[in-house]
Amino acid sequence: MSRITRRQALGAAVGAAVGTAGVALVGAAPAADRRPAATGHPVQDHRGPKAFDEVYLGRRIQGAPASGGHTGHGGHHGADWTVRVDGEELHVMRNADGTWISVITHYEPVASPHAAARAAVRELQGAHLVPFDHV
Repeated sequence: MSRITRRQALGAAVGAAVGTAGVALVGAAPAADRRPAATGHPVQDHRGPKAFDEVYLGRRIQGAPASGGHTGHGGHHGADWTVRVDGEELHVMRNADGTWISVITHYEPVASPHAAARAAVRELQGAHLVPFDHV
């Protein structure tokens, strides 16, 4: 007669709990932040990022495609977008895989310039954004 051990029962219970929690977390993620299992990259809206202007966590964030003027980067790395936090420019870059990063959250790629601005505000934790000047 085969009996289940405590170790086997505990392993099955933990596995079921982790699986249930994982399904709940994936179901709760906003659509723009979902990552397909095959590539690990955010789902991209093929119409491109949308302009935004909002107050987020008490900070005004704005972003839009840059107008025809000189962007300082020759059109590279997302320089075709201007993002501002409380009126100061936040340097954003578009990665080859379509994700975006900022000078503040360089190692946390996100799905859009809007998400990059929000991530920078969270990371700044109330501190002022110092202008990014080329010397």
